[in-house]
Amino acid sequence: MKRLLAKLPPSIVALLLQFGAALLLVLALPLLGLHVTPLVFAVACGVLAALLSAAAGLARWWLPIQLVFAPAMVLLQTLNIPSGYFLAAFLLMLVVYWSTFRTQVPLYLSSQKVWQALETTLPATPFRFVDLGSGLGGVLTHLARTHPHGQFHGVESAPLPFLWSWLRIKLGRYRNCSVAWGSLWQSPLAEYEVVFAYLSPVPMPDLWQKARREMRPGTLFISNTFSVPGQSPHKILAVDDLHHSELYVWRI
Repeated sequence: MKRLLAKLPPSIVALLLQFGAALLLVLALPLLGLHVTPLVFAVACGVLAALLSAAAGLARWWLPIQLVFAPAMVLLQTLNIPSGYFLAAFLLMLVVYWSTFRTQVPLYLSSQKVWQALETTLPATPFRFVDLGSGLGGVLTHLARTHPHGQFHGVESAPLPFLWSWLRIKLGRYRNCSVAWGSLWQSPLAEYEVVFAYLSPVPMPDLWQKARREMRPGTLFISNTFSVPGQSPHKILAVDDLHHSELYVWRI
């Protein structure tokens, strides 16, 4: 069972475990002769879902989410909030996070100090740079200003961040900067001298293999915060920002 769950996105596993916990309680409480209020049922469901999540091997940060999910749903019902607000919140999260449930890559925004640290890694001669998962376009527009001899391209799959960055580039009239809506996995890397990513630990092994297959010898692969398991970077740049970020730099 654990192997089967490991093949599913963690968000789907968490939801299935919530349903499983509720079903177990629905079956067990009558057998025990217990009758509880909806809130007590929800609290018990949250505790059981958290225990099941730990047993299934979900990341530790999922446990508090599992614990409070059902009680929060019950408590929200008492507030009589119009359903339209929930739909609006869902749609907003959908266009911001899009396929996060599948890719396990949330929207991370690099700090301005990371942008400045990236400046020190870029070639002095004309080059092409791609940001895989370019978010709101902060990296692209900053480097396009400071390095006018470079060509900067971003790839973003979430609709709202893509639209934001596209407008940012168009309104700022950056001639050496562009962004495309699409999957980083469908983006060829052979044409770039510098490939940058700020994703999550999950895709890094596969992204490293893609970089090794497609990037040319002597080009740079840079990851913000997340290293590649088993691959020592050629250089690590420590960044004095709020998150104490680190830039891992590999020369292919």
